[in-house]
Amino acid sequence: MKTLILIFVLLAVSAFLHSTIINEPTNQPTKQDGINVAAEGDTVSAQTRDSDTPVQFAKRNMGGPRLGVTIIPGKSKLVKKLKKNGIGHTISQFGWHFEYAVIPEGGGPSFVIEFIPLVGGVEYGKFVPSSTLAMGVRMPNGIEFGMGPNLLFDGDKVNSALVMALGKSFNYSGVSIPINLVFVTNPDGNRFSVIFGYAIAK
Repeated sequence: MKTLILIFVLLAVSAFLHSTIINEPTNQPTKQDGINVAAEGDTVSAQTRDSDTPVQFAKRNMGGPRLGVTIIPGKSKLVKKLKKNGIGHTISQFGWHFEYAVIPEGGGPSFVIEFIPLVGGVEYGKFVPSSTLAMGVRMPNGIEFGMGPNLLFDGDKVNSALVMALGKSFNYSGVSIPINLVFVTNPDGNRFSVIFGYAIAK
């Protein structure tokens, strides 16, 4: 458990370090002077900067359908509960992604709050609902990471768990195609999911 959390943290830090960093020298009189003295690899904003002007934020809705698959490994309590209800280790997932994102207009990472209700187990003729509230960051290159609470109804009761997710959004002509790797941990059993879908910025 601790090892998996450490791996997630390391992946998230790596994604942040490899994202685009906007680094504009602040001690130069003109924009061109700032470009001339910028270090190799720096990205200099083309917008006029006023240090006294507060940062402006834009809001964007990237909600859309989601589907994927969840794997529940081992012989945990959760596996036994689901097996009792005729559900195996692998479960399909279908649902909707609700998102609220705040984006700095001058560039930089987006701050994201997501709510994802899913229905699993339809291939078994069952109804296994779950929902996740995740809070995270999406970098300018599309890499995103976040975590939050998860609720799952296993047929007997509602179980709470911690969700950690890492993914990337690919943009094609205004359509975003996100792919996320998800790890859910709970004393009754861990779950691994691959979730993807699409969204059109609104």
